[in-house]
Amino acid sequence: MKNQKFKAILAIILFLLVTLGMAYVDVFGLAGSGKAEDIKLGLDLAGGVSITYGVVGDDISSEDMADTVYRLQKRVDGYSTEGEVYKQGDNRIAIEIPGVTNATEILEELGQPGALEFMDETNYQLFANGKDYETVLTGADIKEAQAGIDNSKTVTDYVVQLEFTDSGREKFATATTNNVGKRIYIIYNGDVVSAPQVQEAITTGSCVINKIESYEEADRIATSIRIGALPLELTELQSNVVGAKLGEDAIHTSLLAGVIGLALVALIMILVYRFPGVVSVLALCAYTILMVLCLNLFDVTLTLPGIAGILLSIGMAVDANVIIFTRIKEEITTGKTVPVAVQAGFKKALSAILDGNITTLIAAAVLWFMASGSVKGFAQTLALGILLSMFSALVITKMLLNAFIQLGVTNPKFYGTISERKSHDYVKNSKFCFIFSALVIIAGLVFLPINKANTNIGHILNFSMEFMGGTSMTVEFDKQYTLAEAEKEILPVVSEAIGISDGDIQLQNVQDSNSIIIKTPQLSLDQRNAAETALKDAFTINDFSTENISSTVSNEMQRDAILSVIVASILMLIYIAFRFKDVRFGASAVLALIHDVMFVFTLYAVAHLSVGNTFIACMLTIVGYSINATIIIFDRIRENMKVMDSKKTPLKDIVNTSITQTFTRSIYTNLTTFVMVLVLYIVGVSAIKEFALALMVGVLGGTYSSICITGPLWYYMRTKLTKKEKTKAAKAAK
Repeated sequence: MKNQKFKAILAIILFLLVTLGMAYVDVFGLAGSGKAEDIKLGLDLAGGVSITYGVVGDDISSEDMADTVYRLQKRVDGYSTEGEVYKQGDNRIAIEIPGVTNATEILEELGQPGALEFMDETNYQLFANGKDYETVLTGADIKEAQAGIDNSKTVTDYVVQLEFTDSGREKFATATTNNVGKRIYIIYNGDVVSAPQVQEAITTGSCVINKIESYEEADRIATSIRIGALPLELTELQSNVVGAKLGEDAIHTSLLAGVIGLALVALIMILVYRFPGVVSVLALCAYTILMVLCLNLFDVTLTLPGIAGILLSIGMAVDANVIIFTRIKEEITTGKTVPVAVQAGFKKALSAILDGNITTLIAAAVLWFMASGSVKGFAQTLALGILLSMFSALVITKMLLNAFIQLGVTNPKFYGTISERKSHDYVKNSKFCFIFSALVIIAGLVFLPINKANTNIGHILNFSMEFMGGTSMTVEFDKQYTLAEAEKEILPVVSEAIGISDGDIQLQNVQDSNSIIIKTPQLSLDQRNAAETALKDAFTINDFSTENISSTVSNEMQRDAILSVIVASILMLIYIAFRFKDVRFGASAVLALIHDVMFVFTLYAVAHLSVGNTFIACMLTIVGYSINATIIIFDRIRENMKVMDSKKTPLKDIVNTSITQTFTRSIYTNLTTFVMVLVLYIVGVSAIKEFALALMVGVLGGTYSSICITGPLWYYMRTKLTKKEKTKAAKAAK
């Protein structure tokens, strides 16, 4: 006995030491790294610039692709050591430069990589007249181009210094030898960048373009040459410039939401589950500290949706404890001692916890493979949170509970019991629920043509720029404008600057802020810069960010949104059918998932929520999460079919009893998650509010469907469809 108490004390001390050690690393780091502030932040939190280029043409060699990535990386390194250039698919290159304050200037300098050509006077005339021509050099022959100042003369001369590749040196030597006294035209994307006169034959592999009016002009010429000197011709598909202030606000509000949410969840657990609730709070603290440690350990790039994923997973981390503690209460109610009840509670809860979390992991995996950008961060943190939550509940909570039991905390009053609930006939009353659900879904479908007829929307849903393509500018002013004031004062300035009519520009207020979102058709880089300059000249601007998406990318996002939900649903159907050895369990669960998705779809249609990249994350999260409560009920039905003897007890009674027994558990598992998302909605920045609102509706819809829809739906599929099959078989036998 003394030996067991010693082991229990040792386990608790070990837990405290390890937790405090991890907390120390989170705050102060280890060997100069590992601190919470060292976590890599995405562009939406750190500010910065991202660009996705598409390669022009079909015949793309791996060598040219690798060389282009290398040259772009060398250029990006000049802006930030944290900048990344990487190949995306077979014909795209992505650039991400976080944490830079001059993001707009960087985007302008990187520019729109295009074709660079050098021509002699004869071929330039052919080019200018639209006839076939030949070049003396192309961008592939240029190694480097830098602006400079020549102070060797009495008058300051601004120059561009060119360095050629080996093949370029030979070509340029031939060209200059044949064109002494004549001009060499440097053409970038069809425009003359410069036309210097050849003074002598140049065979050294480098040259200087002189007599340029200003350093700015020299820098412009050098930049154009560097951009065009890539082995491949690139075209901009998507770009995003984020102001650092937006990211700072997002981090601050998200941390606040996390602290408030954790406190509320801890309070709920202690009030409802007493002593085990206290233990779960200790485990939850360890979980949160471990999550921060893992973000550093696995070099996860934290994004705004990623923070939402962490907060969501905190609520889900408690779900497993709710399932376990409710099982423990049930075992104590049957007269078992606390030690026996705890062991039985963990054992009986294991299958529901594993099944629920694996289905959510399926959704996170689909999201990871099919989504892009910051939404990948959401999938990553959600998956990490799910794995850590299972470790927290099945290892940490179990270890602590067993340790305290060994120390004598075995009074049933500390754990609570369950009052017997009167069984409700959910199957009989399910028809009213089916009617209600049908009305909600029909309402969403009815709003689709209404939205399309609405001139302010013009589409069946309020598709964001990510799904439509175009340019979005988020501008934070020094004061708050009403929409009417913005249309009167801001709209004319933007319209004149970019040369687009007022009717093609859409303004949108950002709730509880001084920001205005300006949406337009896809703009060129020059137009975006013109808009920013005009707004800064006319108003006091605190922060400015832009996003530009081509129709190619937006079409892909629409396709991925639909495909990801279908793929996730099919995978879950297969998994549940396999685990429960009955395809009707899987079919009814997937139908309930479609029901939950349609509930949220109705919200998007009626409330005109923006349908963009986070829409995919929202739908898949709902698909992955709402199935948890369904699995709890199915798990109990499967258990009761053995305990209650399904041959003697009507199947209807088994279903009703199972739903009644798991009712409280279903409510509390969803309540903790709902609280976290609610706090995120109240406290979070505007960019995450719509996402949080949709998740709240999804959690409520999932709770409702798991209690009122899935059980009766499985019952009807089990009885009605089986009867039809037997009738058909009997007729066939005759």
